[in-house]
Amino acid sequence: MSNGKYKALWLEDRSLVVIDQTKLPFAYETKRLNTSEDAVNAISNMTVRGAGVIGNVGAFGVYLAAVESDGDLAKIEKLAAKIRVARPTAVNLAWAVDRMLRVIRNSQDVIDRARQEAIDITDEDVVNSQKIGEFGCEIIEKLAQAKHGETVNILTHCNAGWLAIADRGTALAPIYEAFDRGINIHVWVDETRPRNQGANLTT
Repeated sequence: MSNGKYKALWLEDRSLVVIDQTKLPFAYETKRLNTSEDAVNAISNMTVRGAGVIGNVGAFGVYLAAVESDGDLAKIEKLAAKIRVARPTAVNLAWAVDRMLRVIRNSQDVIDRARQEAIDITDEDVVNSQKIGEFGCEIIEKLAQAKHGETVNILTHCNAGWLAIADRGTALAPIYEAFDRGINIHVWVDETRPRNQGANLTT
């Protein structure tokens, strides 16, 4: 059980702490999100990046909305609408917010249920990332066997590691798994602009 603790974000009491990705790689700083507006800002100003982590922060943002609204569903829905459109990105953000609202609408204890659902969403991402790593590594293993143990070269684009998808990443998950299995790998990291996330995050 994660209890809401992950590599890129973690719960502390009734706050969510996130790594400030705008400061990487030259400084490691965190931000404490205490309100739904803090979550909106973290998503919109790219403090957090990557579709999965954006969705996770969106889910926890709905939890923060529940706390600040003292469980008032009408207020939560109003705040959640702002979170949902905080950044145009992959489907994860809107999907997570919508799922959170569906669950808490049918709940007696809105705040506790919102907290647990946000944890459940992020835990599911962790499990899915592990599976991506395992399945993807099977391909890398076959390549390594075909090369008789010589280096397997892999090209990545942008960032899809644990800063982007909770705890293992997506595209980087098979690379981590291959490393753990002792496969000889070399990774080329290419770029995206204007944020240079390949250099600043993946590398």
